[in-house]
Amino acid sequence: MSTPTEAPDAGPRAGSSSRRTAAGVPRALMLLLGAAAIVITIAGLQAGAWLIAPILLALVVVIAVSPIQGWMRRRGLPAWSTVLALLVVIFGVILGLVWVLLASVGQLVALLPQYADRIQQLTASVSTALTRAGFDPAQARQTASSADLGQILGAVGGVLSGLSGALTSIVFILALLLFLVAEANGTARRLDDIGADRPHMVSALQGFARGTRRYLVVTAVFGLIVAVLDSIALAIMGIPLVVLWGLLSFITNFIPNIGFVIGVIPPAVLGLLIGGWQTGLAVVGVYIILNALVQSVIQPRFTGDAVGLSTVVTFVALLFWAWVLGPLGALLAIPATLLIKAVLVDCDPSARWVEALIGSGSSPSGGTHRAEPDVAGDRTDGPDREPADEPVIPPPAPRTAPVT
Repeated sequence: MSTPTEAPDAGPRAGSSSRRTAAGVPRALMLLLGAAAIVITIAGLQAGAWLIAPILLALVVVIAVSPIQGWMRRRGLPAWSTVLALLVVIFGVILGLVWVLLASVGQLVALLPQYADRIQQLTASVSTALTRAGFDPAQARQTASSADLGQILGAVGGVLSGLSGALTSIVFILALLLFLVAEANGTARRLDDIGADRPHMVSALQGFARGTRRYLVVTAVFGLIVAVLDSIALAIMGIPLVVLWGLLSFITNFIPNIGFVIGVIPPAVLGLLIGGWQTGLAVVGVYIILNALVQSVIQPRFTGDAVGLSTVVTFVALLFWAWVLGPLGALLAIPATLLIKAVLVDCDPSARWVEALIGSGSSPSGGTHRAEPDVAGDRTDGPDREPADEPVIPPPAPRTAPVT
């Protein structure tokens, strides 16, 4: 009986050929090329931040309000009514926030001249303290005089002029919101078309939308709690414009880990003008107790369970996206990270190991992660795989002739 002689040789030849192909490019060169591509991509993101950040912001806003549209469609309402409802909700909230901010900033500008004498006393105290500390009196006076009322009002005016200069960006974002809301009705059909060829991509994009909504809900709830507590504490200490500072606390709560540092500066300065350094330190202490405790201890646990990112990853993402996209990048750090994770990790079953490095230790739903079932076309097991419910029978031992 003849035995096959060429079949065993085909396997090693094919394996050595594949190894030679894989070894054609050195690993070090591949790493360098990948690093160069990352640097070029980041530079492109920075150059196009004026366009990318508003688009991402508009996308996050539409994702946040999309459940309203889905609820209305399930009730059988026409498509035009769902688009109109979303536009009313979005623009109503935006106009309300803008009105509160403008009214509060106007009150602040009108309030500052009342503390002109107090500002002069503070500058004199600073000059005396610098002189006692060993600084040159001329330098001390120059340093103290640099914080006069005129420069403070000039800084406030610069902020207002910056806000007026941002009207172009606001109009651009509003136009994007209009177009994205109008196109939202066809999202399900587009996902079905994508799922016909790339089912994992559809699952990744849906996970990105769910994670973004969970993050926004968790952050909004904790931001509302912190804003109410801060407003009550500031009202008890006699700090004016508590509504403005509460709204600022709510907005800065969307900046992970360090948002309260931005929110504490204006009320602390105002407390310093009203009641001296004791009141200023009291404001800082209240913010540290309330905001730092909630944002740095309690909220990250809920945020990590909601989006599946560890605290370290969220902090690094904040620094990275603020550097790449500017101030909007700090607000959009978590959604931008979730989008990158969906495109590069979640849509590729072979890259799921990355979740063990950047995840929070639990799935976004709060349980342990379970692998998704295999999708046709993505199976890696061969046709000779034995069923799991059948026992594996070992082959019989070979018979040997008795030794005589």
